[in-house]
Amino acid sequence: MSSSSVTNPSAADETLRAQIFQRLHPRVYLERFIAENIRPDGRTFDEWRSVSVNAGSISTADGSALVRMGDTTIVCGVKAEIAEPELDRPEQGFLVPNIDLPAICSPKFKPGPPTEEAQVLSDRLNEALIASGALPLSSLCIHPGKAVWTLYVDCTCINYDGNAFDAALLAMLGALRNTTLPKATYNEETGRTTCSRQTRSPLQITRNFTSTSFGVLDTSHVLSDPTAFEEPLMDVTLTVIVDDRGDLISTTESGGAILEETLLRCINRAKERALQLKG
Repeated sequence: MSSSSVTNPSAADETLRAQIFQRLHPRVYLERFIAENIRPDGRTFDEWRSVSVNAGSISTADGSALVRMGDTTIVCGVKAEIAEPELDRPEQGFLVPNIDLPAICSPKFKPGPPTEEAQVLSDRLNEALIASGALPLSSLCIHPGKAVWTLYVDCTCINYDGNAFDAALLAMLGALRNTTLPKATYNEETGRTTCSRQTRSPLQITRNFTSTSFGVLDTSHVLSDPTAFEEPLMDVTLTVIVDDRGDLISTTESGGAILEETLLRCINRAKERALQLKG
């Protein structure tokens, strides 16, 4: 065996050492990359992962979409059912978003009932869809006070590598745009609603919008579209939702306070991102 093979560790050994160091000291591992103005996956701070949307991926659903955001993969299906409206909102239907983070998508999640993270994500997705006003609930009315559509918008994460909220919201919007409903008629004499199999109509989506998430490290380093490794190491996470005209819909922070100039910078980045995805 030559002396060089003994004194110079192989590339495989170096990779293994780096992986061990990453697991034992994740924060220090990340900070060493940040000090070099690069991220562990090779992206710059402002760089987004590639995104693809495949609509109509589930033939048995009324609408569906498959979204890949880097290695995060989420599939969404929409199922429509007829229900009675609430008494105080007789002309409004229902939109019921939900996301499942099964154990198969990441070692982070365990088998069993929905995790708290999944429940929080579902609530945030519901708030985003309602706040945007993208789908007027009045457009889901079949007959006031008698029959409305309920849309179950269910997402399942197939592979988890961070930023599930942005990917899930994009999948939900793609599935809703792909959704068609059969023509439904309510018969007042019989009290029944019948649907036509031949005639279907798309949903009345009135607003397109985009969610962009950021992680803030040490108050000054802002990372766009954080990965599963980066997310838990962030001091603050911020999500900005804007429509395709650049109008701000909402901002959501977690983990602590954020500087005003950092917030404004993220909002501007979110607007640029919305234009990129629109194009």
